[in-house]
Amino acid sequence: MPLLRYRWWLLATCLLTTPTFADLFYAPPAPEENAPNFSGSAELGYTRLTGNTNTQTLLAKGRLTWLTGRFTHTFRAETRSVQDNDSTTSEQYLAAARERYELADDNYLFGFGRWERDRFSGYDWQFTTIGGYGRQLLTGPTHVLSAEVGPGYRHDEYAAGGSDDLPLGYTALDYTFNISDDISFDQELSAEATHINVTTRSLSSITSQFNSHLAMRVSYDIKSNTHPPPETDARTDTTTSVSLLYSW
Repeated sequence: MPLLRYRWWLLATCLLTTPTFADLFYAPPAPEENAPNFSGSAELGYTRLTGNTNTQTLLAKGRLTWLTGRFTHTFRAETRSVQDNDSTTSEQYLAAARERYELADDNYLFGFGRWERDRFSGYDWQFTTIGGYGRQLLTGPTHVLSAEVGPGYRHDEYAAGGSDDLPLGYTALDYTFNISDDISFDQELSAEATHINVTTRSLSSITSQFNSHLAMRVSYDIKSNTHPPPETDARTDTTTSVSLLYSW
């Protein structure tokens, strides 16, 4: 494949197949005052490369958010599969729901449940539920910062057999710097600690808004597990990506 054509293929792959889990692992800010009562986003991506290599990637994901009084309800589902020369190299599934209840003076309560499966993580599947207290520390318009803390529970089913039921402690930060009306920088951090391991996540991104529905995002995602199952090859996974986002 010519080099220029390969570069365009690589860019298209990034645009169509970037998973984003920010609102499930971090401390999303409160809805804006003029936010619609019902909103959502959807993405479907498929790429295929044939010739010297045979690679295909499929991604489908969607998110729904609706507001009722002081409550913000969010539901998200995602699936991703990557095959290289007829061998599956990545297979991930995720479904989650989050609730947020606004209190006075920028305080809020939250709770979420999350089911996830990553075929190559050493886990067959994991279910996590967390609840606690959050606070909107900065409210903009230039800087937006929120933080959360609370207890939780996680059930781990291991790919090699066996399971664990683990109490955990959770904390998260979500920071946004609105560089201009159309460009923003986001930094999100979270940690989930059990007596077996600590899972930390970091997501750094720059988003450029094209119009009210379409935007482009460049992001760098890090996930680290201090003590993963012995079948895994690495403790830390990183993803650098470019994505097109559509919302309504």
